[in-house]
Amino acid sequence: MGKTKLGLALCGSFCTFDKLIPAAEKLAQKYDLTVIMSEITANTDTRFGKTEEFKERLRQISGKNILATIPEAEPAGPKKLFDMLLVAPCTGNTLAKLACGIADSTVTMACKAHLRNGRPVVISISTNDALGANAKNIGELINRKNYYFVPFRQDDPQGKPTSMISDLSLLEPTIEAALAGRQLQPVIIS
Repeated sequence: MGKTKLGLALCGSFCTFDKLIPAAEKLAQKYDLTVIMSEITANTDTRFGKTEEFKERLRQISGKNILATIPEAEPAGPKKLFDMLLVAPCTGNTLAKLACGIADSTVTMACKAHLRNGRPVVISISTNDALGANAKNIGELINRKNYYFVPFRQDDPQGKPTSMISDLSLLEPTIEAALAGRQLQPVIIS
C-alpha cells in the first residue's frame, strides 16, 4: 500500500510560512504531499519573503508542481487526488468562506471538491479574529462533518486578544486522528 495522499493548502498568513516550511518537510517524509496555494500566496511577495522562493522550496519538498488556480484544484474531487486535505495556515477569510460554502479561490475549491467524496479536511488556523468575527465560523466548522481542527491557542493575548494560531507540532497527530474519523483533543490548548 502506498503513502497516504495529503494535499497541503496554503492561505495568506505569510507570517507563519517560516514555521510551515519545516512542518511540510516533515509531512513529506510520511505522506505523498501535493501543495495547493491560494492565488494570493502564489503571487504576492511580502515582508516575510518572496513568493517564488516559497514556491520553489515547496516544489522541492513535494517533488510536484503546485496547484495554484481553480481549474487545477477542481479535479481534487472527481479524480480523488487526496485522502486528506490540510489547510495550513487557514486564514479568517478562508474560514468564513468555508463556513458559508463559498468556493471562489484555489483553496476553497480544493476543499469543496475534496469534501464531495466525504473525505476529511484538517484546518490549521492562523487568524487575528478567531475570538472575534470568526468565532462563529470556527464553531460552524467544528460541528460540520469531515472538518477537523489542529488544536489552537491564543498567540498574543495582551497584544492581539482575539488572535489564535494552531500548534504546528500537532499537525501529524491531528491528521492521523482525522483519518480515523475523530477530532484530536483538546481543541483549544493553553
